Amino acid sequence: MPEYLSHRTLETEHLGIALILVSAIGFGTLGIFGIYAQRAGLSIPTVLVFRFLLAGLVIWAFLAWRGEATILRGRPLAIALALGGLGYTAQSGLYFLGLEYMTAGLVAIVLYTYPAFVVVLAVLTIGERISRAMLVALCLAFGGIVLVTGANPEGASLVGVVVVLGAALAYACYITGSRAVLETVDPLVLTAYVLPAAGASFVGIGAATGQLAFPTAPSAWAILLSIAVVATAVPVVAFFAGLRYIGASRASIVSTAEPPVTVVLGAALFAEPVTVATVAGGALILAGVIVLERE
Repeated sequence: MPEYLSHRTLETEHLGIALILVSAIGFGTLGIFGIYAQRAGLSIPTVLVFRFLLAGLVIWAFLAWRGEATILRGRPLAIALALGGLGYTAQSGLYFLGLEYMTAGLVAIVLYTYPAFVVVLAVLTIGERISRAMLVALCLAFGGIVLVTGANPEGASLVGVVVVLGAALAYACYITGSRAVLETVDPLVLTAYVLPAAGASFVGIGAATGQLAFPTAPSAWAILLSIAVVATAVPVVAFFAGLRYIGASRASIVSTAEPPVTVVLGAALFAEPVTVATVAGGALILAGVIVLERE
C-alpha cells in the first residue's frame, strides 16, 4: 500500500475513534444532567419533552444544512413514529426514573446490559442461533448484575436495578425494531423522526399526570439545553459520523467508554461512591459487550 494511503487510512481511523469518544462522553453526561434536573425540581416528563423536541430540532437543522433531510412516508414513517412513541419513550422514561433510585454511575452500568437483551430478542424473534461468544457475553452481563446487586454497594437499589433493566430491555426492543427500516432509511434521518415522536409521547404523559411545566428559571433552561444538545444531539450526530469511518463493531466497542465517563463524573461532582463491586460488575458487563462485538 502506498505510504500516503496508509497515513490517510490511519488519520481516518483516528477521526472515527475520536468522534465515537465524543459521542460516548456526551451520552455519559446524560445521567449527570439528569441529577441536576432532579435537584432543580424538573419532572421527568418536562425534562424529556424538552430533551427530545430541542434535540430533534438540532438534528433536523443539521440534516437540512447537509442537504440530507428526507421526508418519510408509509411504512417507514409508521415504524419510526412507533419506535419513538413507544420504544424510545419507555427506555428514556425508565432511565430517568432509575436515577431516582440509584447513582448515575450505576444506572449507566446497568443500562449497558442492553446488548445481551438484543441477543435474546434475536434468538426469540428471528431464530438466531446462540454461539459460544453469545453465551459468554450473556454470562458476563448476568454476572455483572449479580455482583453489583448482590454485593449491595452503596448507591445500589434492587428496585432501581429492575427499573434500569427495563430501560435496557426497551432499548433492545428499539434496536431490534429499527432493523426493519435501517436498510432503506439513513440512521440519522430515522433518529430525526424518533426524537420528536418520543417528545410528543411525553407531552401526553405529562399532561395526563399533571407533571408538565414550562420552566422559567435560567438555570433550568441551562440544564434542559445541556441535556438536549450536549447529552443528546451532539453525541447522536458524532456517533453516526464516526460509524462511517470505523464501522459498527468497533464503534460499539469504543462506545463502552460511556459508563466509565458517567461513573467518574458522578464521583467527581456528586461524591457518588465507587466501590470494588461497582467497578468489577461494570467491567464484567462491558467485557460482555466487547465479546459480542468481536464475534
